[in-house]
Amino acid sequence: MYTSQGKMARPEPTDLLKEYAPLVRRLALQLIAKLPASVDLDDLIQAGMMGLLDAGVRYQDDQGAKFETYASQRIRGAMLDELRANDWVSRGLRQSSRSVAKAVHAQEQKLGRAPNEGEIAQELQLPLAAYQHLLQEIHGCQLVYYEDFDRNEQENSFLDRQARGESDVPGHSDGPLDQLLESGLRDRLVEAIEAIPERERLLLSLYYEQELNLREIGAVMEVSQSRVCQLHSQAINRLRALMVEHL
Repeated sequence: MYTSQGKMARPEPTDLLKEYAPLVRRLALQLIAKLPASVDLDDLIQAGMMGLLDAGVRYQDDQGAKFETYASQRIRGAMLDELRANDWVSRGLRQSSRSVAKAVHAQEQKLGRAPNEGEIAQELQLPLAAYQHLLQEIHGCQLVYYEDFDRNEQENSFLDRQARGESDVPGHSDGPLDQLLESGLRDRLVEAIEAIPERERLLLSLYYEQELNLREIGAVMEVSQSRVCQLHSQAINRLRALMVEHL
């Protein structure tokens, strides 16, 4: 893919797709693991392929980044654009997710400890089965973004900046993770993780540290894949409630 002058030659689209198709699929699988079941993997892969082709056209090898690094950003950006365009999470589901987090927080204040599922369902005035169904529905729409702690309603601002590779602070090139680490929120997040029930801490460790998929986590924890979705949603909402309380 390089010329005799050491410059990256412009690859043919078919060659580009063939060489980097595994990268697109891997990024799509990483993303869809955090999304509701209604999101179609093939749609994400197709959007990622368009992002890959766009990267092939735009990439300049004097930008200081390897092509795979640059392409990964464009691929993710294209997938996020596809999700936004298809309204992958309705406003109603977002509101439901926030309601769960508020219920968790309210019960923690009343009880002085992490509430169990029945107590959270009671705060929401829902039967336990209905609450567990809600957890499964909102799986993937309640990830803890920095903007969760902002009191505005710009719901896609984090995704927009991630897709463009922009910083949260004007004049700085660091990404959102760097800003998170510098602000001290990392330490608060560690404290919040330590405060949730052990079973949910294990799930988060398997999911985010060991990078197991839902089926594999279910096998380790001896529960169904749908139950893993429920527990994951509940764990994230516990973290959201604790982080908002800290701030």
